[in-house]
Amino acid sequence: MTRKKTFTALILLAAMAGVLRAQETTLTLSVKDAENYAIEHNKELQNATLDVRKAEAVKWQTLGTMLPQVKAGFDYQNMCGYEMNMSMFHIAMNPYGTFSLTASVAITGSQIVGTMMGNLSKQMADITLKQTEQSTRKNVKSVYLSILVMEKTVVLLDSSLANIQSLQNTAQNAVNAGASEQVDADQIAVQVNSMKNNINSSKRSLELLYNSLTLQLGAKPGTKLILTGTLENILDLDDTKSLLSETFDINRNYTYQIIKKSEELSKKQVLMAWMNYMPTLSAYYQYSSKTYFGKDEGMNMTPPNMIGASISMPIFSSGVNAAKVREANISHRETLNTVSQTEDALMVQERQLRYNLVSAFENYQNQNENIEVSQRVFKNIVNKYKVGMSSSLDVTNASNNLITAQSNYIQAVMQLVNAKIELENLLNINR
Repeated sequence: MTRKKTFTALILLAAMAGVLRAQETTLTLSVKDAENYAIEHNKELQNATLDVRKAEAVKWQTLGTMLPQVKAGFDYQNMCGYEMNMSMFHIAMNPYGTFSLTASVAITGSQIVGTMMGNLSKQMADITLKQTEQSTRKNVKSVYLSILVMEKTVVLLDSSLANIQSLQNTAQNAVNAGASEQVDADQIAVQVNSMKNNINSSKRSLELLYNSLTLQLGAKPGTKLILTGTLENILDLDDTKSLLSETFDINRNYTYQIIKKSEELSKKQVLMAWMNYMPTLSAYYQYSSKTYFGKDEGMNMTPPNMIGASISMPIFSSGVNAAKVREANISHRETLNTVSQTEDALMVQERQLRYNLVSAFENYQNQNENIEVSQRVFKNIVNKYKVGMSSSLDVTNASNNLITAQSNYIQAVMQLVNAKIELENLLNINR
């Protein structure tokens, strides 16, 4: 019994170890690696890919209705011994079976237009897939850079905390030596606690960002992510400047491509409405073979081969077809207005995003200079405090100014990153 328990425990431990190993999967990713991984594993993108395949299937459903349809059948009948009595003779109604094979085809104008619309729907699904891929890359890149920014925030705060804690020790030693009042040391202690809270809050935000990136990547929960990119390399200020010189080709924008396809689709809807006035052509071929199961052959009046063709033309529909044409024309005009509005909106958006990028770039440069100045001022105040030439209040103010400068710098970096990504998406540029 003891051996059984030991063996069971070993199996459970091995299973738990396997689960832990599965949960501790590690991914080492650059920005491009992260984007490419998400393209392969992101669930939303996988659904967009399935939508393309679904649109292809719908297109072939419509096309299939224009191709010959073949069906086979077998019919069995038994008169239960009944005989047909004629004046001169009797006819036995023996059991029989009939095998039939029918091939038919019917073509309407609606089917032809429906096939065209199926092609357009497939093209729209392809564009939507590309747009979803673009959106996935954008989201991954944005979260990836947010993580790097937050990690830098933690590094900056840790550096400031180390300086403040060193200063706190100096202040407390001065109090213990009777050279300073306790209130001075307490003010610095309050600053230390405040900075610790900021660091803890930043670390919680960092954990949330890592979870968000895991979700965007389509990786399994518990996957450990190691980011190899650096903020400085990814920002690439020269590349940001060159982006402003890129021209805007509206035809490359996925949103505009989709709305143009919608315009084509609405035009086909008008044509589809007109097809209600068109004739329907149909033709068929039928082969039949009747077999009697009795000892005597019955009367076989079924022709083995038969062909037929027909054409039908709508004459009067009480104005229903005319109303459908009017409705389709109105919808098409609405779509044309939407296309025009989208063109105007995209052109305005392009100007705004360029302005946002220029503004974010200038703000980044200013905040980068401000943080350097604030760091120098803080170090100067700290040095003066150590020799008794500044007060604890000066240290507190300098520390708060440094934290504010760091916060402004981080926000400036995020604004620059987001402004760049937004303009890249509008221009459909993947760098």
